[in-house]
Amino acid sequence: MRFILTGTPGSGKTAILRQLELDGFGVVEEAATDVIALAQARGVDEPWQQPGFTDAIAALQRRRQLAASPHDRPVFFDRSPICTYALALHLGHPVGDVLAEELDRIRDEQTYDQRVFFIAAQSFITPTPARRISLPEAQRFEELHAKVYRSLGYQLITIEPGPLDDRVAAVLAQAPRAPGTT
Repeated sequence: MRFILTGTPGSGKTAILRQLELDGFGVVEEAATDVIALAQARGVDEPWQQPGFTDAIAALQRRRQLAASPHDRPVFFDRSPICTYALALHLGHPVGDVLAEELDRIRDEQTYDQRVFFIAAQSFITPTPARRISLPEAQRFEELHAKVYRSLGYQLITIEPGPLDDRVAAVLAQAPRAPGTT
């Protein structure tokens, strides 16, 4: 059972993922933030402007997904290659070979559960070195995300803004639990 958490930057996905991890679930980190951080460490201030940016994200997502073996418990992913596809569209980037192949693979292998947890945006954005997006731009990106997932046949389960415990409970109410998880 592989579940995707998605939504706009700053919506609270990572906080939900951290709590799910503490509750004993398998989790897989977001790849884009790590790709950005590494590029910035190498002196590239805005790596999202570089050719191959979304392919680098898709390649890391693939490695992480293949390494995450769900065994008998659900695994929650902070984003997916579908998010990377939405990002490519948002940035106006062409879909590279790596991303296209990964989208085909996850479709053919039915890698992820068709129910996707869409973490609704908060009413604010906290900028970070990797997150340089305005609230209006984030809202447009959120709409694009939802449109892309729906166009690929996924069912979005909206997790509304609110206290972290309430949001985690809303996710768990929709996801099967494995033995030994709280």
